[in-house]
This record gives sequence, C-alpha cells and structure tokens, in this order.
Amino acid sequence: MKKTDDIVEAAPTPEEEKLFTSLRASDWKEFHGQENVKESLQIAIKAATKRREALEHILLYGPPGLGKTTLAHLIGKELGVNVRVTSGPALERAGDLASILTNLEPKDILFIDEIHRLNKVVEETIYPAMEDYALDIVIGKGPAAHTLRLDLPPFTIIGATTRIGLLSAPLRDRFGVVARLSFYQPKELEQILQRAATKLKVKLDANAREELSKRSRGTPRIALRLLKRVRDVAQVEGTGDITEAILVRSLSLLDVDVMGLDSSDRRLLATIIEKFAGGPVGIETVAAALSEDIGTLEEVLEPYLMQIGFLKRTPRGRIVTPHGYKHLGKTLSI
Repeated sequence: MKKTDDIVEAAPTPEEEKLFTSLRASDWKEFHGQENVKESLQIAIKAATKRREALEHILLYGPPGLGKTTLAHLIGKELGVNVRVTSGPALERAGDLASILTNLEPKDILFIDEIHRLNKVVEETIYPAMEDYALDIVIGKGPAAHTLRLDLPPFTIIGATTRIGLLSAPLRDRFGVVARLSFYQPKELEQILQRAATKLKVKLDANAREELSKRSRGTPRIALRLLKRVRDVAQVEGTGDITEAILVRSLSLLDVDVMGLDSSDRRLLATIIEKFAGGPVGIETVAAALSEDIGTLEEVLEPYLMQIGFLKRTPRGRIVTPHGYKHLGKTLSI
C-alpha cells in the first residue's frame, strides 16, 4: 500500500495543487529548464501567428511533475487564447468531448491530461475533430440512424501523458509537435526553488537550496513539495529561515536520503534484491510482492531510478544495478 506522505506520489493533494498553481511560471523567462522543448514550442507559436492559423496539435510526454500543464498555460498566454483543461478519464462519452469542443472559441486550446486514458469511442470521435475541425454525430438508431457533421472553429489540442507507449498510433500521428520533457538538472531546480521561496516570502539559504535541488529527483513538483514541508519545520522548530541544518533535519523526518530516494524507492530496490536475487524479474511480480499498482511503479518510481542508474529494464525483467546495491549497502552476489 502506498503511503500518503511519500514525496513521489503521482497526484498532488488539493492544497498542494493550489500551492503549485500559485508558484507556476507566468512567462517563458520564469520557466527554467527544458530549453529544447521551449525553443521548439516558441517556433511553432511564431509560425502559427504569422500564418494567422490555430497552433498545431501538441503532445507533451515525460514523467509526472515536469511542467506539462504549466507549458500549456504559457502557450495559451502567449497566443492570447483560452485554455480549457480536462483529462482522459473525465471524457467518458463522445458527448463529453462534443460539449467542450462546441464551446471553444477560434484558436482556443483544449488541454487533455492523461490523454493515454481516453476510451476508444472518445478517441475515434476526436480524430475528425483534430484533422478537419469537425464532429460526426450519429443521430437515431438502427436503419434510421444517420450522421450529422458539425463544423468546429479552428482549435488546438495539447495532450499530456506519462506513458506515450499506450497511445494508439493513429492518435499519436495526429499531433504536429511531439515533445519529450526530461528530468531537470540541479542548477535548474535551484532557480525554480529560489523563485518559489521568494514568492512564499521565505529565506532559503544557498547551501540549503543546493542540497534541496540535489534531493528533488530532477522534478520541480517534488522540489516544491519538499520546500513546502521544509518551510513547515523551519517555522515550527526554527526562526522561519531555511538553513542547511533545518533542511537536513526536515529531510531526515521525511525519510528522504542524499539521492532523493524515499522509503518507496528503497523498498522497491530492496524487494528485487532480497526476494528475487536482484533480478531479472517481471514488473507484474514486483507489483504483487509490493502490493503496489503497476502504473505507479512504471510512471512514478522507475523513471528516476533508471535515470540515476540504480535500476535497469530488460526484456527479461527489472534488474538492480551494482550502484543500486551500493546505495542500499547490499552485497552483490555473483
């Protein structure tokens, strides 16, 4: 069972979502990192503006918490259009999609989070909408049924997903711009943390900022989540300023180690080592041993562990690397 206080939980609480929204970058200068993605998007925006057309449909993919939603809002702001936000699971029927699309203004943006979770009927409805700006509505049943085509204003769909491999090829091919968001470098996270601390009116010591950026798993959402919790400790046990000593104390309470791993990460590695001799072992077997959801392992825990070289995905299953063994203080058996 996943603990509610794990720093890598995929979905932020409503309180945290409000915090993240208030700290969200309001312009391109405030959005640090992802330079190649930003450049690609800005070129697409300028080209669409020059042609006086709706922006091409955009697909953003990568691990959670890297700024896909923020980018969608920045694009909308630069174009001066509205951004409607929904998610794949929320669009249960074709009618749900139709009601949103028919209420869009010309060149508006529809942001669909978790687009890989669209059901088949909605996905098939979205094809003509993306290609021809039209909706095909079936009226009646049986022999009397006929199709009515509704014209839509030119619009842009921005899809976000953590699992691009689950998108069908026909849907993926309808996006003109496909951009992958990568984990952030510590220096980029330092800039994000400093801007957030300024907005929160909290003094963040330079050494504490550097250490916090190293333990944030290359993810702005986790960096901000940790900053919020460290701020609480600083206000309760200190003067309110976040010093290196307060930071170390806070992260010790949160069970976050020097690599940014929490108890869930270490439990995943330890389970593969202790129960399956370090692997290879299938993801279904690991999920069953941990009583954990496969999606959480694949989308939330594994990407960073692979990024830092502690875990490998192979055709035969997951394998903990020598670096993973060393970090846990385990002996690699040969």
